[in-house]
Amino acid sequence: MIKINENYLKLQSSYLFSDIAKRVSAFQNANPGKTIIRLGIGDVTRALPEACVTAFHKAVDEMSADSTFRGYGPEQGYDFLREKIAEHDFRAFGADISGDEIFVSDGAKCDTGNIQELFSGDIAIALPDPVYPVYLDTNVMAGRTGLFADGRYQGLTYLESTRENGFVPTLPQTPVDLIYLCFPNNPTGAVISREALKTWVDYAKAHRALILFDAAYEAFIRDEKIPRSIYEIEGAREVAIEFRSFSKTAGFTGTRCAYTVVPKNCMAYDSTGKAHALHALWNRRQTTKFNSVSYPVQRAAEAVYSEEGKVQVRSLIDYYMKNAALIREKIAGLGYAFAGGEHSPYIWVDTQQDSWEFFDRLLNQAGVVTTPGVGFGKCGQGFIRISAFNTHENVENAMARIESALKGE
Repeated sequence: MIKINENYLKLQSSYLFSDIAKRVSAFQNANPGKTIIRLGIGDVTRALPEACVTAFHKAVDEMSADSTFRGYGPEQGYDFLREKIAEHDFRAFGADISGDEIFVSDGAKCDTGNIQELFSGDIAIALPDPVYPVYLDTNVMAGRTGLFADGRYQGLTYLESTRENGFVPTLPQTPVDLIYLCFPNNPTGAVISREALKTWVDYAKAHRALILFDAAYEAFIRDEKIPRSIYEIEGAREVAIEFRSFSKTAGFTGTRCAYTVVPKNCMAYDSTGKAHALHALWNRRQTTKFNSVSYPVQRAAEAVYSEEGKVQVRSLIDYYMKNAALIREKIAGLGYAFAGGEHSPYIWVDTQQDSWEFFDRLLNQAGVVTTPGVGFGKCGQGFIRISAFNTHENVENAMARIESALKGE
């Protein structure tokens, strides 16, 4: 008889955003004339930059002629994009990364989920709480955790991110092998200083551990003192893999393009203690299981690094950060403590009540969808995440509704 992977049975019954969708659907059915403003899921709302659209069209035209048609591309991504990424996203900031250490993919979500295939099933894992659910769930699926109890999975080290530590976790008290970090953070919007990030790199080197560093929101950083990449820290090449995405940076959520950086001197070890290059292992995985991103999409991503593209991408980010500033202003005026929104499109609001109850208040009384913090982990209880990804008009309207609903009680 065919048997299932029973680790899937340990997963919680529903994905966070599925729960949200069900509640929103129920509200819409009960209130068919009520408009809903969505400030929950972090999906962008503005069109692709013109430079990317132009490059996209040109590449599609190339696919229409036999002489310029492209079939299967390299699984690692085309060199024209990999070199631009290395030059503009890393070497421009003093990080020593070469083009052949870049692996182009269809999403940071996919890569952060798939990367765990490279590692043994019995490693000790540390991940933030609150956490982007993909880090957690994919390790549950792989059998690296015990059962779910009291809001957490047994067998994991949770790195608590709280108001007291500025939502930047401290080093674990017991040794771990694999560490997930995300800055600017999803969901809290917190950023990490160069000095604090160095302590994590030093820890990884001392314990022969590996850091998986999710930098999908680095383009929203406004302070030059804040590191955009972990590779700005000395020694990080040996102990870190970094993930980035064009989704929020340039509006590619519906187009799909991202990349992962695996330095050639980044190592992991077999049962005898022998070192193996993770670059070679990830390359082997990708060539076996992935056919890369389409040629037109990679050409569109390349245009992000053109002079016009840089200006247009900056304009997109400024647009969303203007929304974030408005959300921060209104939330502060209502007397709620919060984090994020300065170097991140997310505002993490301390509601001082149950996350789902507050979510329902905003949905039912204001018609505004947010994200309940408890869906990101035990430390998210009492918080909601508000996303700045929407139009100015909708954000202004949403915050006016929230203000009216909360002041009315």
